[in-house]
Amino acid sequence: MNSTWELDSWKNFPAAQQPDWPEQAEYDAVLKEMSTYPALVYINEIKELQAALSLAAQGKAFLLQAGDCAESFTDHSAQTIRNKLKVILQMAVVLTYSTGVPVIKVGRIAGQYAKPRSSPTEKYGDLELPAFRGHIVNSEQFDLASRTPDPKRMIHAYHQSGSTLNLIRSLTQGGFADLSKVHTWTQEFVRSSSEGQRYEAVAFEIERALRFMAACGIDLSKEQVLQQVKFWTSHESLLLGYESALTRQDPGSGKWYDLSAHSIWIGERTRNLNGAHIEFASGIANPLGCKIGPTTTKDQILEICEKLNPDRIPGRLTLISRMGANKITEVLPPLVSAVKDEGHPVLWACDPMHGNTFNAAGTGLKTRRFNEILLELQGFFEVHKSLNSWPGGVHIELTGEDVTECLGGAEEIFEHELDINYNSICDPRLNGRQSLDLAYRIAEMLI
Repeated sequence: MNSTWELDSWKNFPAAQQPDWPEQAEYDAVLKEMSTYPALVYINEIKELQAALSLAAQGKAFLLQAGDCAESFTDHSAQTIRNKLKVILQMAVVLTYSTGVPVIKVGRIAGQYAKPRSSPTEKYGDLELPAFRGHIVNSEQFDLASRTPDPKRMIHAYHQSGSTLNLIRSLTQGGFADLSKVHTWTQEFVRSSSEGQRYEAVAFEIERALRFMAACGIDLSKEQVLQQVKFWTSHESLLLGYESALTRQDPGSGKWYDLSAHSIWIGERTRNLNGAHIEFASGIANPLGCKIGPTTTKDQILEICEKLNPDRIPGRLTLISRMGANKITEVLPPLVSAVKDEGHPVLWACDPMHGNTFNAAGTGLKTRRFNEILLELQGFFEVHKSLNSWPGGVHIELTGEDVTECLGGAEEIFEHELDINYNSICDPRLNGRQSLDLAYRIAEMLI
């Protein structure tokens, strides 16, 4: 950790992507109140994730990090959370069964409420208003009251994250994830699809293996590993006031932990080496991620490694490439080689979503092509295999709902169909069918 770090030392550095809060006194009061709130996650859980990611950094496990682009205050039903969890668990089962590699399941969930923006304002006609920065800051409705940043929304985000975590813990530890019931995870819209039929075949083989174990006299009801799964949460560390208000010092070790999530990441727009986000992250003991875009240089990536993981702890730092399908095979190899040559024990993951976003000509809606997502993933795996480096994970935006936001997939969505069920408040997500299809494609690349 950064030896000169203090809880508020980030305030001495330029902080990008922060809202223009209208009342500083109200903002300060909210953060002071939040600093007294209970932790959302526990230090022992964070340590368990760190140990799992350490194995992944050594090529002995694979990271599946997936979930919403931006969580919504208005779409927070138990069914929505359950469906999202189902899809991630389904993808993990496919990857584990197909590759024989343990899969670390980390959700973009229970805290992914803030989003960076390319401009601080948006303009429609003659009206210019603050940009929508996620429900933790303001609302997507285009009027002055909705777009004015409101610090009380951070309290709402905290409580909603807590209720999400309670449900996730109940589901993953209370039998929902029992491998003997894998068929119950299959949603109706997956059951009727070609990917769903492939999943059913995998589920059948797993159940047959479990029946064999039971016939051999193994009491499966006592095998906790078959009935429960480890599931961790993550989000982008964007609002530094929110993150620092939920950061606590471990009395035993003296280390500081951000207890808003098990893991946080720094985005492409906030990875300034001399910025507040890198400074804050450098002093906490959580596993960290950092997005790496196509403009990243070898010197920059090595400085990021030194600042965020000076002790060279395997799995402490995940570098998440997000290059674009047409750039990854050109830009990524020298970065991987530089990190490898300097002996930094990073975990490499691929975000194939953000570099492949465009506005559809007919509707103007932001979308992504499934084939371009696949191409970036293929390039990622090819680069790492050619350099004898472990392609250790993927970072995906998805939902458990039957949305029409990304083009293509096994049951193809066409451009004129985007507005049939486009529900995202920010970026386009893969639906359940597309996510499961992607899991099979990733498994084939990983084998």
